[in-house]
Amino acid sequence: MTAGELSRRIGGTLIAANADNEISRGMVCDMLSHAMAHGKAGCAWITVQTHMTAVAIAAQCSMACIIWPDGIAADMLSAQRAEHEGIAIICSPLSAYEIAGIMHEAGIQA
Repeated sequence: MTAGELSRRIGGTLIAANADNEISRGMVCDMLSHAMAHGKAGCAWITVQTHMTAVAIAAQCSMACIIWPDGIAADMLSAQRAEHEGIAIICSPLSAYEIAGIMHEAGIQA
């Protein structure tokens, strides 16, 4: 599944336009050190962290996308950096729990 396809499934808005990034796994985590230790290439990372450090971690781990749940407002500087790094960012009105459930139903595993 691509970031663009996932964005549509979760009613999201793709704000860093890397819609073709292929998602191979998922993770829900707000602790940056945990994300750094467990983030994998192709990961869709659900987090409320919107700052540049989260984008740097996603880039270091070659993640496919970052998903901001609960209608969290976009940090446009982070979105610009993510686009530069080749990482999609999706803003969704759904909760992290709901997004994780949709990803699981779509066959995306941890």
